Amino acid sequence: MKIISYNVNGIRAAIKKGLLDWLKSENPDIICIQETKANQDQVETNLIEEVGYNHFWYSAEKKGYSGVAILSKTKPLHIEYGTGIDYMDKEGRVIRADFENFSVISLYLPSGTNIERLGLKFKFMDDFKEYIYGLNKKIPNLIISGDYNICHKEIDIHDPVRNKTVSGFLPEERDWLTSFMGESFIDSFRFIDKSPHSYSWWSYRAGARKNNKGWRIDYNMVSKSLGKNIKNAYLIPKAVHSDHCPVALELRI
Repeated sequence: MKIISYNVNGIRAAIKKGLLDWLKSENPDIICIQETKANQDQVETNLIEEVGYNHFWYSAEKKGYSGVAILSKTKPLHIEYGTGIDYMDKEGRVIRADFENFSVISLYLPSGTNIERLGLKFKFMDDFKEYIYGLNKKIPNLIISGDYNICHKEIDIHDPVRNKTVSGFLPEERDWLTSFMGESFIDSFRFIDKSPHSYSWWSYRAGARKNNKGWRIDYNMVSKSLGKNIKNAYLIPKAVHSDHCPVALELRI
């Protein structure tokens, strides 16, 4: 089974850039999308269906902002829209699909673009961890795919010294990610690949992508119970529909 996480930075723009042709070629069983920036009725969903996917959307109340989706070849047993935590759900940041032997979450964790948003980000992080740890007791085989807006370690960012005071690489954020993973979740990419210069997001400024000055902020986190099922995990930097690239996970399941 192949699962991909992809922050598309606006799904309508990504479709115009060839997203669906790429999806047909890449052929994942499930793709978790973040930053749709659209409601379902604003997307040509018939084109997604023609490629062979069921699709489920959870959008922000604010138009053209945030939003997550899950596309799946197999119809899930259940879709959970949001977390039940009001301020999170207003921004359309979490959707879950339950299958027979596992569940997949598409997550878009807030960025800390200013002091107010950084405060919200920390609140979200704490509340989301509590929510997930409670959920993981009921659903042990959990995959949390998405844009976490946090680089975990120095190897995951092109310039750890200059960025240590920038949100996304703050010590408190990195410590939270360590704590979030704890004894419960595996960073599937690092489980497979320990190589440096492996990034999933690049600024649009100053030729960052061309020069590979990036950040690895997108993850497929896997419950420890599924660790033995990890077959492969990798980045797909050649996909250029967004300022992020897709991150892939292959499981024996």
